Amino acid sequence: MATIQLKQVEKRFGEAYAVKPLDLTISDGEFIVLLGPSGCGKTTTLRMISGLETVTAGQILLDDKNVTWLHPSARDIAFVFQFYALYPHMSVRDNIAFPLKAQGETKELIDERLKLVVDLLRIGHLLNKRPGGLSGGDKQRVALARALVRRPAAFLMDEPLGALDADLRESMRAEIRELQLRLKATTVYVTHDQIEAMAMGDRIVVMSAAVVQQADTPTQVYYNPANLFVAKFIGSPGMNLVQGNYAEGIVRLPGDNQYPLPPGWQNSITRGENVILGFRPESAHVSPEGMLQGQVYATHMHGSYTMLHLNMEGDNVVHVRADRSQRYPIGANIRFDVDAQMARFFNPQNETALRQHQEQSRMTNDGLAVSNSQSSVSHSQSYE
Repeated sequence: MATIQLKQVEKRFGEAYAVKPLDLTISDGEFIVLLGPSGCGKTTTLRMISGLETVTAGQILLDDKNVTWLHPSARDIAFVFQFYALYPHMSVRDNIAFPLKAQGETKELIDERLKLVVDLLRIGHLLNKRPGGLSGGDKQRVALARALVRRPAAFLMDEPLGALDADLRESMRAEIRELQLRLKATTVYVTHDQIEAMAMGDRIVVMSAAVVQQADTPTQVYYNPANLFVAKFIGSPGMNLVQGNYAEGIVRLPGDNQYPLPPGWQNSITRGENVILGFRPESAHVSPEGMLQGQVYATHMHGSYTMLHLNMEGDNVVHVRADRSQRYPIGANIRFDVDAQMARFFNPQNETALRQHQEQSRMTNDGLAVSNSQSSVSHSQSYE
């Protein structure tokens, strides 16, 4: 497989940026997910790697070979499109086998690889059909099989599971990941579905407004978001964000709520400074003696837990996971605590995350993936 490097790669349409200058290294055998809302630049980035979109500036390297201006067919990369791109006059069997036939592979090898991907994707019953007679989900599975059968230097996938139903989509996530690990295949995967990103990626590259906001492991992106966009975008619902003011060891929050500043943050926040407290719903715990409180605005049952929507004051609604067996009447005042180790703080002016000194040391020692993330974020912010 291959290492892919993007060096100051950008894409402009006139004066408008589709992708602002970014640096990203995708290691040999790594599964990278490009995640973000529609129009953020993730698909454009994927298409530049494949050669289907020309770059405005920068370089793309495949195993240290400059492929920036090479034709897509010369890059040894397989692309799974969002909208199938199957040959309508060919059977499913011939669609899947076509890349190998074009390479002049033997019938024995073609049959062997065809059987492997057909069994994996459970599409043996479709082999003699043509794409016109398939459902959207089956077409996507055939398109995926056609890419997998090649075993190229790298796989590029643009929302390949978007047309599948929920049950098959969940099983396919596991199957694609298992195959990728088995083949040690370098993979760049585009999705707007954060569940897919968290479940499949070795690293997640979160994009917004043509800028890489954070590139890091799923754990770091979820628990240590680089800025308010990542905090709100990752998670369902996203991280609770409540603005307050710090003084005398206390963060004063709306509704006369006071939250003691956890240990390790004293040198990160100055007295009288406005800050934003962030915490995940599962990091809050309902307790009669809780230091924070809010009024029940709505409740949603999620099977194993109840999600409480609590109004702390004004528009400050936070989400708290609670015991599903308890009743929480609308309008009731609920007290809760926030796990001090899981509390995060953000600068409301530049919207970046504040860091504990001990966390900075830990993140520095975590390795290349985290240092890449920090450099990507600091670089991209210069273009905001």
